[in-house]
Amino acid sequence: MTADPATEVFEEHRPVLTGVAYRMLGRVADAEDVVQEVWLRWSSAAQEGIREPRAFLVRITTRLAIDRLRHLKSRREAYVGPWLPEPVVTDFGPTAPDAAERAVLADSVSLAVLVVLESLSPLERAVFVLREAFGFPYAEIAAALDRTEPAVRQLAGRARRHVDERKPRYDVDPAERRDLTERFLAAASGGSIEQLMALLAPDVRLVSDAGGKAKAALRVIESADKVGRFLAAVGQEPGPEWDMRIAEFNGGPGVACFVGGKPDTFFQIEIRDGIIQCIYIVRNPDKLAGLSAA
Repeated sequence: MTADPATEVFEEHRPVLTGVAYRMLGRVADAEDVVQEVWLRWSSAAQEGIREPRAFLVRITTRLAIDRLRHLKSRREAYVGPWLPEPVVTDFGPTAPDAAERAVLADSVSLAVLVVLESLSPLERAVFVLREAFGFPYAEIAAALDRTEPAVRQLAGRARRHVDERKPRYDVDPAERRDLTERFLAAASGGSIEQLMALLAPDVRLVSDAGGKAKAALRVIESADKVGRFLAAVGQEPGPEWDMRIAEFNGGPGVACFVGGKPDTFFQIEIRDGIIQCIYIVRNPDKLAGLSAA
């Protein structure tokens, strides 16, 4: 059965709307809630009076995401342990027509960048996402946020400087990152401190997010010695066999771990100069549902 014109238009723009909402909120469920609300508003709107559906949909998505982000800020301040975004299987589809744009999208959805975006104000984050990730013109962003274009340019500059100052300078070569991921997986699962230490930068950081709902480090662990010993101890813990699968998450290779067929752990590494600079681990079950897509 052929979809009605309103549904066809909405589905055409859904990937962009979901991409904007996820980058704003860092959780798939929150992003999907926003996009569902956008659909309700779109389906009840007077279609014939909307000359630019894409601009209309992005404007509603952005405003709803800003409202939700402001609401979530207080909850995240009370979060148990470090907070990380929900890992998602990366599939840019028609939103990335060429390699250059794909690289931009991958960078904007990386865990490292999304963590930095948490420190921006909701307005700054919206401007950064719309401008840097999706290339929206300043005039269109200004209309979406009900701000003047000069004000939006000022917000964009401030957000860009903030991200540049705090964003880690990591290598992004996919083949090298996957190779090191496989070597790290083998060393960590074997519990060998020596093999692990050879892969870690002296100032490596391990950030684990369990939200108080699973076993994980409650603070960021720093230095190769501490990270290596922590991972070696974890790798030696008794338990059922894990099914581990490498797939592309958030623009780079990540490892989805299952126990008894159920998602248990996600981890991803960031590298610089051929060694591991940061390790992200997500064990909060509320953020692992998407691992099954791997």
